[in-house]
Amino acid sequence: MFELKTITLFLITAVAEIVGCYLPYLWLKQGKSVWLLIPAALSLALFAWLLSLHPTAAGRVYAAYGGVYVFVAILWLWGVDGIKPTSWDILGGIVVLIGMAIIMFAPKNL
Repeated sequence: MFELKTITLFLITAVAEIVGCYLPYLWLKQGKSVWLLIPAALSLALFAWLLSLHPTAAGRVYAAYGGVYVFVAILWLWGVDGIKPTSWDILGGIVVLIGMAIIMFAPKNL
């Protein structure tokens, strides 16, 4: 149960961070409204708060979260940017998820 909760929280956190960075990108690179910065800031605040909900050391959370972020960014590439990931993208995403699982779920008393 802990593992499912952790992974779900990481996935939601990654979406919040990507949205918080994507909205300013739309303003800066695609000439969209400057008002996108308001939901971007709220999304980044949500991202920071979500990271604080994990019951383990912050450094471990940040390290493991990085793997989930990479994986979600590849899904974003496909779903939002409309670019199909390569086999190498998918393999890299799997590798970082394995790294995340090792960091978060391996025994800590070794």
